[in-house]
Amino acid sequence: MSTELSHEARESGIVRTSIIGILANIMLAAFKAIVGLASHSIAVILDAVNNLSDALSSVITILGAKYAAKKPDKKHPLGHGRAEYLSATVVSALVLYAGFTSLVESVKKILSPEAPDYSLLSLAIIAVAVLVKFLLGAYVKKAGEKYNSASLVASGSDASFDAIISTSVLVSALISIFFHINLEAWLGVVIAGFIIKSGIEMLLETVDELLGSRADSDTVYNLRHAILESEKDVLGVYDILLHSYGPDKLVGSVHIEVPDTMTVNELDALERRIAEKIYVEQNILLEGIGIYARNTQSSEVSAIREKVTSLINAHDGVLQVHGLNANTETKVLSFDVILDFAVEDREGLFMQIVQEVHEAYPEYQLKPNLDLDF
Repeated sequence: MSTELSHEARESGIVRTSIIGILANIMLAAFKAIVGLASHSIAVILDAVNNLSDALSSVITILGAKYAAKKPDKKHPLGHGRAEYLSATVVSALVLYAGFTSLVESVKKILSPEAPDYSLLSLAIIAVAVLVKFLLGAYVKKAGEKYNSASLVASGSDASFDAIISTSVLVSALISIFFHINLEAWLGVVIAGFIIKSGIEMLLETVDELLGSRADSDTVYNLRHAILESEKDVLGVYDILLHSYGPDKLVGSVHIEVPDTMTVNELDALERRIAEKIYVEQNILLEGIGIYARNTQSSEVSAIREKVTSLINAHDGVLQVHGLNANTETKVLSFDVILDFAVEDREGLFMQIVQEVHEAYPEYQLKPNLDLDF
């Protein structure tokens, strides 16, 4: 299947799932609204409002998927895939709004209580709604994972959680009937709290994507090992930096360490092979492949490499030393150091490391670099 066709299949799958969600939530909201108004149940009414917000969320998911599927243009050469993160953010905001609205209405009912009056039919409707929500949640979440859609996964998780909320409403109704204890308003507060919590978690997850979170560890591992296992001339893979331009589009760069005996033509062919392999196999567009040259012909440089690496790795908080290059003629020594973000004073530790290397090789001009742990 071509990449274009897979994008089309993904879009149609997201839209189809969202439409099913819209229809199901509108029907559930209508039935629950009728039951809530007839029985004077604030919990059931809030549950109906929650279903309406879910339907609206599905509409936003469709709009986001449609916009994200637009072809690249001059203003957006990498496409519009990040629109899905924006739609997921809007969905999260709607969930938060529903939660705070539910909280306000529940507090009003605590201050001015009104006893609910359930019929057998209303209980049956609530029970069926619980079952429908459980099935809908599982279906939407599975589809979201299949199509790699953050909006669908969020909607599916929210639907599953709504099913639990509806179950608590049903339990509250049974308690009201058999024990004449009215927990409606208090249950509404609990429901609102969980909705707000869910909305905050969803929002934080999508904001992470927009801010630029660390690439998935499995993705980084697979990329690194694909290069190392396929290219014998590559001695190391470092500085893997990936940017997400949508759930199915990663663009990035990488540094590779190669023997200093390779010619420019050999390097050009190597870079082209790597870029093609990673794009075809992992759908990652490597826009840049940097080069670290390892001196393989000088025992003096090998000794410097071993000593400097050992000296730096002796410090707690050092994650990696790479890109080490010593030019014995110009007396220039370059290296990159990656320090753990947990180190309280990263700059201080880095300066200490540089000083120690300088003391070990005072005749060399140092060109160190404090690299980031991508």
